[in-house]
Amino acid sequence: MIKKDDPILIFGAGSIGERHIHILQKCGYSNIWIYRQRNLALRNVDAKTINIFTDLNRIDEIKPKAAIICTPTFQHLKQTLFCVERGIHVLVEKPLSHNLTDYDKLLQAAIQNTTYVQLAYMLRYHDFFQNIKSLVENRKMGNLIGMQTYWGEYLPDWHPWEDYQSSYAARKELGGGAALTLSHDIDLVNWLSGSPVNKWQTLKNYRSSLQINVESGADISIGYQNGITAHCHVNFHEQKTKRWYRFVFDEGSIEYDYYKSVNTTYHQKETIINTIPDFDRNQLYELQTLHFFRQINEGNFREASLRSIEESKVIISICQ
Repeated sequence: MIKKDDPILIFGAGSIGERHIHILQKCGYSNIWIYRQRNLALRNVDAKTINIFTDLNRIDEIKPKAAIICTPTFQHLKQTLFCVERGIHVLVEKPLSHNLTDYDKLLQAAIQNTTYVQLAYMLRYHDFFQNIKSLVENRKMGNLIGMQTYWGEYLPDWHPWEDYQSSYAARKELGGGAALTLSHDIDLVNWLSGSPVNKWQTLKNYRSSLQINVESGADISIGYQNGITAHCHVNFHEQKTKRWYRFVFDEGSIEYDYYKSVNTTYHQKETIINTIPDFDRNQLYELQTLHFFRQINEGNFREASLRSIEESKVIISICQ
């Protein structure tokens, strides 16, 4: 059982780390410890409300009950393993890693230490995709046949206060690249399919003029054992952002414009347009965090933990 005043550790305090700090504080967790490798100034967090340390050896003194990993991708698996071996539950930002080095060690450590590992693919908590999941399972529109996703953004716009060329997303050695960095959509279609992946093809695009040493775009086609197919396009070279999702069923189709929060359903020869009012992405992070702690407190997390780790192996393999 994790109490609100138990120590919670966050690895990294960049933009996503600061978001997690705010979410924890909003959820009532007051004993927050931040491990920083570079103790730079915080942008949107009052340093007086958290505890910052730079010597990782102090972790055995602090004894955190849970950790959130928010460092560059290439450090995720190593830091997750470090925590799991100490019996610390982990919520790790996507993806789990940029390769499968030490993957088997992590899987065994999670089994031996009875710790919960959850990947931070927060789209699973979105009302729209929860509804799609329900439609797939109850077949109210017949069988799901295929899925298409499109996500285009512009890397230099992500963090205007820093040089995009130095960001982890832009550098192969830090685990960057469009496929891994934007792997939310791969996890989403895998989850919605409700079936194991049995084949895929990944085509990477290096033609962009961005000064990076990774692909700036990728087209990924996936086939599932139950016959569903999916196609994901991701890129961070598109200067006008665009993000949409399309799901085709036996008896109709559903499209969703992510940035406008508008979904269009065609079913029984009728078109229905709905809008999700006041959508706030932070709600997804909050729901994800609450689910993480609820799983730990309920105690029955072994199957979910191993499934999360194994699902990550598939995503990493698709993106390599």
